[in-house]
Amino acid sequence: MTIEADEIERIIPHRYPFLLVDRITEIEVGKRATGIKNVTANEWFFQGHFPGRKVMPGVLIVEALAQVACVSLLKGVDMAGKTPLFGGIEKMRFRKPVVPGDQLLLEFTLEALRGPIGKGAVKATVEGKLAAEGTISFALVDAPAEG
Repeated sequence: MTIEADEIERIIPHRYPFLLVDRITEIEVGKRATGIKNVTANEWFFQGHFPGRKVMPGVLIVEALAQVACVSLLKGVDMAGKTPLFGGIEKMRFRKPVVPGDQLLLEFTLEALRGPIGKGAVKATVEGKLAAEGTISFALVDAPAEG
C-alpha cells in the first residue's frame, strides 16, 4: 500500500516545513513502515548547514524516521488522532552524509508497545548504503482540545 503526501498529512500532525516524508511505500499498520524523503537542494535547512557543503542535519534524518513511525502507528483506528512525542533516541549512528539529490529510504519496525509508550528500530539508507540507524522511543498522547 502506498500513501502519498496528502494522506500523510491526514494521518500525522506535521506540516511544511517540518513534514519530512514524501511517501510511504510499505506499511503494516501498527508494526512497520517504509517511506521516502527526496532530498533537494531547495531544502530550508541547507541555507545554513553548511554553506559550501550541503549536508542534511542528522537530527532531521531522525525526525524523518520518526515521522514514518508515526504514520505506521497513527494509521490504525486505536491511535488515530494521537500526538506523537519523542521519548528518547538510543544508539543512533550516522554512517554517511545525506546531500541534495539523495533519496532517503526510511524504515521503522516496532519493537515494543505498552499502552501509549513504545520503542522501535529505525534505519535510513541511500541507494542501499546505510546513512543512519538506531532506536527511538515515543509516547502517543491525546491531541490537545481545539478551541
